[in-house]
Amino acid sequence: MPTRPPHGTTARQVGRCRKGRTFGLIVNPLAGMGGSVGLKGTDGPDVVAEAKRRGARPLSGGRAVRALTRLAASSTRFDVVTGAGALGERSALAAGLDPVVVLRVERGARGAADTRAAAEAMASAVDLLLFAGGDGTARDIVDVVGDRVPVLGIPAGVKMHSAVFGATPEAAGELAALFLEGSSAVRSREAEVMDLDEAAVRDDRLSAHLYGFARSPYARRLAQNAKAGTRVGGDAALEAACRSVAARMREGVLYILGPGTTMRKVTDALGVPSTLLGVDAVLDGVLVGADLDERGLLGLMEGRETRIVVGVLGGQGYLFGRGNQQISAEVIRRVGREGIVVVAPTHKLLALEPAKLRVDTGDAEVDAMLAGHLRVHTAPDRAVLVEVLS
Repeated sequence: MPTRPPHGTTARQVGRCRKGRTFGLIVNPLAGMGGSVGLKGTDGPDVVAEAKRRGARPLSGGRAVRALTRLAASSTRFDVVTGAGALGERSALAAGLDPVVVLRVERGARGAADTRAAAEAMASAVDLLLFAGGDGTARDIVDVVGDRVPVLGIPAGVKMHSAVFGATPEAAGELAALFLEGSSAVRSREAEVMDLDEAAVRDDRLSAHLYGFARSPYARRLAQNAKAGTRVGGDAALEAACRSVAARMREGVLYILGPGTTMRKVTDALGVPSTLLGVDAVLDGVLVGADLDERGLLGLMEGRETRIVVGVLGGQGYLFGRGNQQISAEVIRRVGREGIVVVAPTHKLLALEPAKLRVDTGDAEVDAMLAGHLRVHTAPDRAVLVEVLS
């Protein structure tokens, strides 16, 4: 159960009075806002402003509450320190915790600057830094704390290619609880911190690099791995599977195509252009929407039978919730489970650890609908059943 340090306790004093271990909570309130509106991230004030103009809503606070609620339900004893308001305090209170506020910001949310200030304020006083954000948030925290303290991410961004994140917000909360109680089920690992160049992504160029490493708690079923790079060389079976998918597209049916190199093979087979890192739509063999956001997808779906065609995120196994948030829970709900077509090369499925697919749409009902076994097309007239975890 969470414990409350005496009134007026500072970050450095928490360690002297706690009854359990202490974690620091950092919420980046801007993280994830670019996903459903097709902006591929929220790095920089201009992009944040554009996301708000397009109607984006803050998501990270709510995802933090999901993780903290799972953590609070455990038998682990802990103290929590955090930043004021949207930087963590609101999420902690909403989850029933009683946090110590160690950082107050006079101005409005400043993204990276607030994240860095919070990390610096907490690093010397906590056993774990738990943060809600994406790859950019992870990068900012690691810049400040280095390997001084373990870090664990609540997935709440658009880009989450790093290995410091829990598989879902609930998984992050459970993993944090096990780590704080010293469970033998959790080990510490050097986790990759990856990052994408958002400007390059918006120009439809993939520019990813290894930014560094961070100490991070790990349990196989609770943590995600880093995204695997695209394998050099062709895959004849996959290309043939993509041609087969394209050939079987029915007249009058709208096909939503997710991002990635596998989906580009489908559009190549159709002879239409595509957005490598965006979501496109095809109807009767014609590209009817490129780099669409949630609103654009829902508009095209109106009155039309629709299918979703997606690949598998290499190394992580995600179908939805990582880099394709435009295909939102509402889009998936309207299409239904039977309308989802998954295409992936055999080597990508074999490399998954564990050998499962994952979904993290932000909607518990939709995630539950997708759970179970899904057919994954690996070659023409060849498919395998793979379990989907929610």
